[in-house]
Amino acid sequence: MLSRIAESLFWIGRYIERGDGTARILDVHLQLLLEDPWVDEDTACRALLSVMGSSPAGDGRLTRDDVLAILGVDRTHPASIAYSLMAARENARRAREIVSTELWECLNTTRARIPRQVSPNRVAEYFGWVRERTALAVGIIDSATSRDEAWQFFTLGRSIERADMTARLLATHALTGKNGPSWTTLLRSCGGYEAYLRTYRGVPSAQNAAEFLAIDRLFPRSILFSISRAGACLRQLEPRSERVGTSDRALRVLGQIRSELEFRPIDEILTDLAFQMEAVQAATSAASEAIRRRYFPTNAAPVWVGEF
Repeated sequence: MLSRIAESLFWIGRYIERGDGTARILDVHLQLLLEDPWVDEDTACRALLSVMGSSPAGDGRLTRDDVLAILGVDRTHPASIAYSLMAARENARRAREIVSTELWECLNTTRARIPRQVSPNRVAEYFGWVRERTALAVGIIDSATSRDEAWQFFTLGRSIERADMTARLLATHALTGKNGPSWTTLLRSCGGYEAYLRTYRGVPSAQNAAEFLAIDRLFPRSILFSISRAGACLRQLEPRSERVGTSDRALRVLGQIRSELEFRPIDEILTDLAFQMEAVQAATSAASEAIRRRYFPTNAAPVWVGEF
């Protein structure tokens, strides 16, 4: 497979997952600001923007409308939903020869229908639309794509981005503390509330909910599950049989953070949850950079092979 095709598939997966994850995080926190009059809106908005890797322009007081404008519909901001959906479509255009017609039409239609602004009474509807469109794109790929290199690169991108987005969701809870969303709300935002109830059969507690979202091996949105799937994709893309360790930097970084989460008691993770989630985000970023260098370097120099 050409490196440009692999790169496009990787980023289609990342951008689709980023759009979905950002919509879920914003839905939770903007709804909380609307329902709880005791939450300091400016502080909560700045904490949310910080976790999402954004910084507001100016020193004025921030409102939920400002956050929606920046992370929801701003087509030029790399962390926004609109930017992610448009970037997914652009990467599909670059890999049009391998992207299925159904996926291309799905992403093209989604891009055409992205609103330039959302009225306050239609915010929840917008986030629901984003979740539906991203789920449709993922469903098309999962149901009609051979489990070859194309699917591996797409799934690799999705898995790394999902681990990052779940870490950001948990980080926002750690930073906002008692003023933030409840664990029940966080589980609902991940679509995991019913799965949690089937697993623990009780009202969500801090320890059980954090355990479920961080290190559950069976829940597909948990950090551990996503990191494990990313590692499996890397091993499928390039099977290795080294006697000592592994020379794949991305696999090594993901393996280290996976071990840190899997074998550390949940009590210790909860004690410093914000720090642990920052470590996950740093690991996913380092793994993504290692994958870029290995599979689609942008500045690769041409090399002549053979005799002149």
